[in-house]
Amino acid sequence: MIRLVLFDIDGTLINTNSAGVKAFGRAFQTEYGFDDRTEKINFAGRTDTGLVREYFNHHNITPDTEHFRRYFDTYVFWLDHMMQDCNGRIHPGVLEFIEAVKKLPEPPLIGLLTGNIQLGAEIKLRHFNLWEKFAMGGFADDSEERDHIAAAAKARGSKVLGKNLRGNEVLVIGDTPLDIRCARAIGAKVLAVATGGSTVSELKKHKPDWAVTDLRKADAKEVCG
Repeated sequence: MIRLVLFDIDGTLINTNSAGVKAFGRAFQTEYGFDDRTEKINFAGRTDTGLVREYFNHHNITPDTEHFRRYFDTYVFWLDHMMQDCNGRIHPGVLEFIEAVKKLPEPPLIGLLTGNIQLGAEIKLRHFNLWEKFAMGGFADDSEERDHIAAAAKARGSKVLGKNLRGNEVLVIGDTPLDIRCARAIGAKVLAVATGGSTVSELKKHKPDWAVTDLRKADAKEVCG
């Protein structure tokens, strides 16, 4: 039985019309004068901290604590601003699936597993009134490596539940092959959704336990049983 369900954010729960990507580029422009076009970068399944380090290295900026702090302070300012007019949406079936999970006879803990920094995740999800639906999570503040973020999320879930969770008691829901990979790194089951940049056929190549077009096609009893 699944005791912990971990959701990815971008492409899985919500579509922000690239507000995060735009804020990412604007923050670098504001703080460092970079005019690089961020659409050249593949953000899907990546971590905020890993992407920033890549930019720092490309521009010969020392990736130290002060530069990360300086960058992310500016990033969250722009993200909050851009979310106001993003015209984004919650993906189909998300709210209904979460409610179905909560109504199970033994409902699992619901959390996040994301490459966003925690404050960035909160800004995005609060815009859609989703933040309070998640009890805990793993974020890019924990690590630049998504596999390590998955381990951090599993450990937090175990602490909240007061038991050491086995991998097969965790379900990860995501929209990219990298979500599937990090789930497997902690031995978790995977529900892949084609609401991001990958099709169902592409996701199936990475052997998730389930692959659906969107969460309207997912049965909470089946995947959490």
